[in-house]
Amino acid sequence: MKILPLLPQSFPVIRDGASVPAALKRSYVAIGNFDGVHRGHKAVIEAARVQQLMIPEKSRTLALTFEPHPQTFFRPETPVFRITPETEKLRLLAGSGLVDGAVVLEFNRALATLTAEEFISSILVNWLDIAGVAVGHDFHFGKHRQGTPEFLADAGKRHGFEVEIVAPLNDDGRPVSSGRIREALIAGDIAAANELLDHSWFVAGEVIHGEKRGRELGFPTANIRLDPSCKLKHAIYAVRAHVGWKVYDAVASYGRRPQFDNGAPLLETFLFDFSGDLYGQEITIEFVGFIREEAKFDSLDALVARMNRDGDEARALLRKV
Repeated sequence: MKILPLLPQSFPVIRDGASVPAALKRSYVAIGNFDGVHRGHKAVIEAARVQQLMIPEKSRTLALTFEPHPQTFFRPETPVFRITPETEKLRLLAGSGLVDGAVVLEFNRALATLTAEEFISSILVNWLDIAGVAVGHDFHFGKHRQGTPEFLADAGKRHGFEVEIVAPLNDDGRPVSSGRIREALIAGDIAAANELLDHSWFVAGEVIHGEKRGRELGFPTANIRLDPSCKLKHAIYAVRAHVGWKVYDAVASYGRRPQFDNGAPLLETFLFDFSGDLYGQEITIEFVGFIREEAKFDSLDALVARMNRDGDEARALLRKV
């Protein structure tokens, strides 16, 4: 799956209340939160795509998703650690080659209070005028999660659209899930997270000014402030930095800088073989592997020696992947 540097203008995104282009009516729609757009999500999206490809007349495949994450709406005091915030999710959907566009529904009180039948009739039938839908085996929708896959299948018969319910995709006897990916990232297990995702986990953000300590030590870094809900393990990682359409091997530190200030978490990335000013630019950091935990050293010389080793280990790991 391609990590696109930007969301293409040719990729339509339909939002609440917008008119649906005629070319996207009678589409086959995959529905889900799709946080991470992982292998299990792709199975649902592929099921919708197969439905669409089986009919002779011209049609499209769409992904219908929700923002913010429903758990964040219901429990705003404990926001979900998002694997892919909205923009990154849409970039992955566009880069998958499996969908022709996306529908983003704002998960608000009005949506949360729709009954399952109202969701089907007002959104799927009257607004989107779908030809078919694919959902995961555990998809629930509508007020109090009344809607089940079985309810949706019955509604499809009544309203005249096809329904595909996709069985769980298992890995080592456990379902591939966003929860497992979050657990892996919290543990710093990038290899496991990327295996479940079927692509490298990545973050994006604007490069901000830091304390310039890396520059003073010979390692100028591009600094990004991640969302406070991010629970990635504080550690050193082998990464790739996407600057526009160019990609650079790099090493990154995510954490509180225990050597200096134990401040707010910051992602600091040292790009190999790069020179230039990135301040104010949006860049993407693709995580490839774990190197070591964040640590405090006895001296700055010891820290610099370890940073040089980190760079060597990151280069070696990136050559293998």
